[in-house]
Amino acid sequence: MLKNKSLDVLRLTRLSMVVATVALTACQPKSDQKTETKADENPVSEAVVEQLTLKGSTQQVPVHVTECDGNTCPEISIDRLSTNQFVLDSLIDDAILKQLHQILDTTHPTDQAKQDQPLTVDEQRAASELAAPKTPVQLMSDRVQPYVNSFLALDKELKTLGVSHQISLSVSPKILNSDGPLATVVLNTSSYLGGAHGSSAQHYFNFDLKQQKQVELAQLLQPKQQAKLEALAHEAFKKWVMDAKLADNVDEYEQAWKFKLSDNFYLAKQGLILQYQEYEIGPYVVGLPRLILPYDQLQGILKAEYLPESVKNQLAASEAVVSTTSTPKTQAE
Repeated sequence: MLKNKSLDVLRLTRLSMVVATVALTACQPKSDQKTETKADENPVSEAVVEQLTLKGSTQQVPVHVTECDGNTCPEISIDRLSTNQFVLDSLIDDAILKQLHQILDTTHPTDQAKQDQPLTVDEQRAASELAAPKTPVQLMSDRVQPYVNSFLALDKELKTLGVSHQISLSVSPKILNSDGPLATVVLNTSSYLGGAHGSSAQHYFNFDLKQQKQVELAQLLQPKQQAKLEALAHEAFKKWVMDAKLADNVDEYEQAWKFKLSDNFYLAKQGLILQYQEYEIGPYVVGLPRLILPYDQLQGILKAEYLPESVKNQLAASEAVVSTTSTPKTQAE
């Protein structure tokens, strides 16, 4: 009898321990699990936002120049863009080098003579460090330096000829629009190389953040809309000629400065901007002319997915108003 009671007490004790363990487990808070889930989800959403927004700033490219004192020392400044979109950074780097190539000759005799000379101790030390990894701005510096050498050689040649003017060169990119669907960067260039006057240029680069590629003007158009866009741009050109009083009539003006459709564009708030360079559609005195085509004239011509969000909302509101006013009222029976 005593043995049976002892077994019953033992069974009850084990059962109580199991029940207590289950109860403690059920009472544990679940907030940690939810917190971990949210912590895992947040980086994903932030990564998406980061991918669709262009963020960055300009970096001055370090270059080697000769020491100089006085008001006639040559001035050169080259900036590059450093953003969260490395494909765009590479695109702008190449555009900067292209601009420098158009302005400067890198095969100057002075440069060739310097290349034939033996390396100095500092140059040998610098060559030994080439194996070390370089940052993008350091790599850009190596690519820019030959143009800087040519720029300095030109200054030396002008000084030899008795020209005391200060020559200058500046190239700098800037982010104009950082949000999708198209991020836009403008590359500003200005130079004075001792001629009658200086020179300047503006080039726009429109980048599809989702597709990771540059978008040209032709890719912005609906099928078979090139002719309509050219006609609208030509009308804007005619108005610009008359408003600026460049000629008594457009036909006379176009004998010297014929209209052409620029592929250098920017989707601004007020419309499609067609940017022209010096001497493209006018004399030097007109500077860097631009034509603006309002968005209400471009409906059916531009692809809607590339329009700025504010423009999409305005067009949608306008279409809604038109739809409401054009709907016939039903007569009461």
